[in-house]
Amino acid sequence: MAAKDGAAAPGKSGASSKHEALVRASLSAVAPGQALRDGLERIVRGNTGGLIVLGMDKTVEAMCTGGFVLDVEFTATRLRELCKLDGALILDKDITKILRAGVQLVPDASIPTEETGTRHRTADRVSKQCGFPVVSVSQSMRLIALYVDGERRVLEESGAILSRANQALATLERYKLRLDEVAGTLSALEIEDLVTVRDVSAVAQRLEMVRRIATEIAEYVVELGTDGRLLSLQLDELTVGVEGERELVARDYVPEPTAKRSRTVDEALADLDALTHAELLELPIVAKALGYSGSPETLDSAVSPRGYRLLAKVPRLPGAIIERLVEHFGGLQKLLAASVDDLQTVDGVGEARARSVREGLSRLAESSILERYV
Repeated sequence: MAAKDGAAAPGKSGASSKHEALVRASLSAVAPGQALRDGLERIVRGNTGGLIVLGMDKTVEAMCTGGFVLDVEFTATRLRELCKLDGALILDKDITKILRAGVQLVPDASIPTEETGTRHRTADRVSKQCGFPVVSVSQSMRLIALYVDGERRVLEESGAILSRANQALATLERYKLRLDEVAGTLSALEIEDLVTVRDVSAVAQRLEMVRRIATEIAEYVVELGTDGRLLSLQLDELTVGVEGERELVARDYVPEPTAKRSRTVDEALADLDALTHAELLELPIVAKALGYSGSPETLDSAVSPRGYRLLAKVPRLPGAIIERLVEHFGGLQKLLAASVDDLQTVDGVGEARARSVREGLSRLAESSILERYV
């Protein structure tokens, strides 16, 4: 199982990112195809129930009374047999050893919980107190529940998860098709220097929608374990380049800082990520997240790209060179008008690379116009 710490993702607070990383790692540990999931399903079929702590430290040790110290290798069959004992099992956090069996766990009774059954109340409190994931297998309801970082997840059969995942995948395909349409329109408008805030907001909106549904599907992939391999391949194919495109749009169109207003790309991406689903459907609110005024009238205001997005489509053009080109020319229209000699004045751009940039931009301009008008 992964460590409890996780790096902060763009647009997420450190605490939120850490929580998501812990939940995802815990779900991965109990996903189909893992030895732990095999053991849990054996317990359900055996109709015995169980309480399993996925980690051991001084806090857990202080909650343990009675039972047996084992320190033996973990196997699904051992898990099943030891759960016949009237008590909890303690595993190491990597789920390679069974450390204790038949123990009674006595967590702090003042920790709030909404669970009702004794086993589930204990599982919830132990997880909250020690920070480790805890699995509870209900004998009467034949359910497997995972308690992690204050959250309860009931593990479902792969068929039920796949059904929802396939519905989400169909939605993602529709979102991606619409994203490709508005992104193609934006490229053509960039070439003609006819872009408005509305056009930029529409692309940012669709990128965020694709990203969010992809995140939902990625969680299904984790829950499915080995049963989610095909779904994972389809997800990767549909979302390739989306995260990079999202950043490039922001770098092209986030307004230049002024005395009254200073806005960074990271701040704009974080604000887009923080929009609720209802807010994301409103283009003025999306425009405001990007750094514009947010009034409906602003949507028809003309804007010009800096050129990051189109230059990124030129083959074999390093990011450092793209930065220098944008800094030197200051905007896409000047880049499109630049000759090979003009391009060579930029540090690091020789004749061969200048011709490559010139030809690449020309081909992109031609194809974008053809796609829009033919």
